[in-house]
Amino acid sequence: MGSNALIDIGLPVSLFLIMVGMGMTLTPKDFREVAIAPRGTFFGLLAQILLLPLIALGVALALDLSPALAVGLIVIAACPGGTTSNLFVYLGRGDVALSIVLTVLASLITIVTLPAFTGWALERFQDADKVLELPVLRTIITLFVIILLPVAVGMTIRHFRQDWAQKGEKAVGLLGLLVLVAVIALLMVELGEEALELFRKAGLSAVILNIAGLVLGLVGGRLIGLSRDQAFTVAIELGIKNGTLGLMVTLTLLHSEAMSVPSAVYGVLMFVFGFLMIGYARLTGIGRGRAEPVSE
Repeated sequence: MGSNALIDIGLPVSLFLIMVGMGMTLTPKDFREVAIAPRGTFFGLLAQILLLPLIALGVALALDLSPALAVGLIVIAACPGGTTSNLFVYLGRGDVALSIVLTVLASLITIVTLPAFTGWALERFQDADKVLELPVLRTIITLFVIILLPVAVGMTIRHFRQDWAQKGEKAVGLLGLLVLVAVIALLMVELGEEALELFRKAGLSAVILNIAGLVLGLVGGRLIGLSRDQAFTVAIELGIKNGTLGLMVTLTLLHSEAMSVPSAVYGVLMFVFGFLMIGYARLTGIGRGRAEPVSE
């Protein structure tokens, strides 16, 4: 699987294009949301980069997952959101600016925290007869190139050619989604009958992790005083993960099909929960005044 062109080339290229698309939605003034809504930003980042990986650890221990699945669950929990989360926030009429800032900042912090959590998970759960070590430096360089560079490219395109940005952000997002679906399908086909058992085990843990993230965002956000649309936004950021990044780490860096299963399963289930959240937002009238995207 590791030598397959779709994974070795398709995954990094897809992720690069997704991040370019996200960059096309940004302008420098969008980052002012950090100062405008510091409470939402701080809570969202804390939950994203620390609380969810710890929840994943608890789920892995409670369900007695295999070492590979436990590591994979922590990897996807430590991944940030992506352009998909921004889209769900927009469709649910949440706080789009806050969503963008959380996605960008979480992606930047992920350069350090994802390798750290993955390395810790490998040390905690690895089989005694199978020593796996995450190439930390390579991982940091890879994430730096695939996250920071394309966002800068996207922002540059928007600055000089806004018409290109308006057309391109949707196209590259769709392309990335198609590659993600193709990778998931290929992964399940190559796993064969083993996929059924792994999906059963990883499916339950993925559902619990997804619901935990959504509840943490909605309930936790309201408890600390966030508005309903801000709490909804944080919930989406916690629930809609960058599954492509999780697959890239487990398949191209760790070269483990089993470890990639939680990312693959989560990458499918999160869309189900995401659409349910949109329905919830529309039915309850969250963010009625936020139907329009962030403008210049």
